[in-house]
Amino acid sequence: MNILITSAGRRVSLVRSFQKELKKIDLKGEVYASDANPMLSAACQIADGFFKVPILGATDYIDVLFDFCKNYKISLVVPTIDTELLQLAIHRDKFKQEGIEVVISSVDFVSKCRNKRVMHKFFETHNVKVAKEYPKKNYKLPLFIKPVDGSRSVDTYVIRSKEDLTEYHFANNKLMFLEYLDHDDFDEYTCDLYYNKAHDLRCVVPRKRLEVRDGEVCKALTVSNTLVDYIKQNLRQIEGALGCLTAQFFLHKNDNQKIYAIEINPRFGGGYPLSYLSGANFTKWIIEEYLLGKSIEEKFDVWEKDLLMIRYDDEILVHGYKG
Repeated sequence: MNILITSAGRRVSLVRSFQKELKKIDLKGEVYASDANPMLSAACQIADGFFKVPILGATDYIDVLFDFCKNYKISLVVPTIDTELLQLAIHRDKFKQEGIEVVISSVDFVSKCRNKRVMHKFFETHNVKVAKEYPKKNYKLPLFIKPVDGSRSVDTYVIRSKEDLTEYHFANNKLMFLEYLDHDDFDEYTCDLYYNKAHDLRCVVPRKRLEVRDGEVCKALTVSNTLVDYIKQNLRQIEGALGCLTAQFFLHKNDNQKIYAIEINPRFGGGYPLSYLSGANFTKWIIEEYLLGKSIEEKFDVWEKDLLMIRYDDEILVHGYKG
């Protein structure tokens, strides 16, 4: 029962979690990784095996991935990066016909998540507040600008005065002018959510973002707060949602009724290792649900609260590298 982590990059902890859980369940299987440049991927180097794929967006990306899965008897594919999710969702049945499970949400839901304006409407239909979007001719300062289809905090701006605005901000139709939620007033949380095959919510772990580097959290804290019940009430069932989702929220520091949803990414987030180490074992549940056919019941109280994660850089050496 081999597992593949795609676009593995730096996701060493995610690869190791699958390796660990396979051994604990005593399943005979290996964890592979793929990347466009596997020799420079730390996760590929610690995986049981790796292979090179075309860059995301290449016309043969899915075919190369599919052929590798067949040749190496991959049973489970776990995607990790936004730009490959839609293609994997579209081709999920192709993989399934070969006995390969891709843990990916539906095409419809992945498409919604990729468009932040559509996601705002999705949240509103679930009684979840979002930051107001201003018309570009009638905005209110300060404001926050971000692209409708962006990721990793690329092309985002905090605008405090008119002098900070440029022609680029107005001309780029992908940029959204949004109500600014000040970090002096709000704490930012990334919540790891687990949805079973019936699209039912089974676990919520709010991770308070204490420090972020290059769009990925490097210091975070698990917090059992009002977000758990809020998400259970409003997002208990999402049509098409599967596996691990990461949802971003802003919670007011002095008023726990002021909650704003920012976005949902239908994949493992970079901060998932904190949830995993706290006891929210999404890795194990995916193996049990997709490889062993088990049902995942509610797991809202299995994780440790007030657990602080402080990350640091480590070294992985590759001997004999010739470039």
